[in-house]
Amino acid sequence: MWLLNTIYVVLAVLLLFGAAVFVHEYGHYWMALRRGLKVEGFSIGFGPKIVTWVRDGVEWSWRWIPAGGFVKLPQMVTSDALEGKADQPVDQLPPVSPWSKILVAFAGPFMNVLFGIAIAFLLWGVGIPVPVNPPIIGYVDPGSPEAKLGIQPGDEIRSVDGRQITSWHDVQETTILARSTNLVVVIARPGKFTNSYELKTVVSEALGLKILNLDPRDHPVIKGVRSGSPAEAAGLKGGDEILVFAQVPLHGADQFIKLVQKCPGEAQDIVVKRDGQRTTLKVTPRLDPSAKVGRIGAEIGTGRPVYRIEHISPWMQISTVLERTVSTFSALAHSKQTGVGLKDLSGPPGILAMLAAYVNSDWRLALSFLVLLNINLAIINLLPLPVLDGGHIVMALVERLFGRPLPNRLVEFTTTAFAVLLIGFMLYVSFNDVRRFSLFRSMFKQEVTIEKQDSAPAPAGGR
Repeated sequence: MWLLNTIYVVLAVLLLFGAAVFVHEYGHYWMALRRGLKVEGFSIGFGPKIVTWVRDGVEWSWRWIPAGGFVKLPQMVTSDALEGKADQPVDQLPPVSPWSKILVAFAGPFMNVLFGIAIAFLLWGVGIPVPVNPPIIGYVDPGSPEAKLGIQPGDEIRSVDGRQITSWHDVQETTILARSTNLVVVIARPGKFTNSYELKTVVSEALGLKILNLDPRDHPVIKGVRSGSPAEAAGLKGGDEILVFAQVPLHGADQFIKLVQKCPGEAQDIVVKRDGQRTTLKVTPRLDPSAKVGRIGAEIGTGRPVYRIEHISPWMQISTVLERTVSTFSALAHSKQTGVGLKDLSGPPGILAMLAAYVNSDWRLALSFLVLLNINLAIINLLPLPVLDGGHIVMALVERLFGRPLPNRLVEFTTTAFAVLLIGFMLYVSFNDVRRFSLFRSMFKQEVTIEKQDSAPAPAGGR
């Protein structure tokens, strides 16, 4: 079963990612043929060829490096470093008008936008899984500054840095992208009062980004048990939801870990929920001589995320993607204030890993991610940099303005230089993706629950 699931995920990821690349390159290909340009090749991926065939004088290929693709157009100066040398020198081919170059360059991103909108319409009909994780605070360390301010478990976060909050995802995203490490957070104690607090963020060890020093209300869950450990001796099993430890009700994984660390060698009652039934066991944490704390030898995580199905209009989906993209670019532009840098971006390994995690969870989550991916591909490719579509458009506009093309040697030099920079950038972000492998692995292993809900598509104006 595991093997079949792995094969399914790999094939689905290749199909979905390949589709995003294919529609982009097909836009270039289709427009190039319509404008009379010579097309020598059409490739998905870069590097050595996996499979190749020739049809109507065009070499089609699938290549090993899944970092995009290209259409080989010798009349539009591209990078030999990425695409290889043209079969026919450009000076032996008829010239191409600036208008044709602009249309060919713009057609790729335009196809990505159309593809993203088409998927958004599909998701409007079938519904999108939306996380059900209200921003209710769980464990608060009694010695923390937050506790000293009077914040308690059960309090609800209403806004962060002036932005209204409806979920823990909103809390985390807003905190990460905020331009300060001290944020104004509005917290309510339902039925009693609402207060504003200025909270100092902390850096997450897992993400390397700033977060609030507050945990969501969620019972910790046993993700795995080591052989010969106190957890195994106590009868704990993967999937057990931990409700109470040492007579203390639990609200989060950090709270449970800290309680265990405080009682090495002491037998404690642990109440778990297994298959819907409460069970009380006895566990004795073992002293870790290096850290001088107690451990039970189990991997602790959070509960299974719960999603409900919502029928969100395509315009709302695209608007949300654009808002997130603009916020990300803004955070990068103000890196000193936000702490968000190039190291936090994902390259092909990260994109494929996230897509695999969504495919493994629910195909609708994967399609929703594909909307984000296509819109972002369109925006990034339209940046006015040589080697990108936006760079081709700018050079064509300059040619139209001055009545003659830029010198070939200048175009080739700048295009090759930026291609080398692009390759270096891809390697850099891919290296950081590899360093985050444990995070992607936990995402892949995370099971989700989809609430059953019968609902019709919402009106086109909103949710």
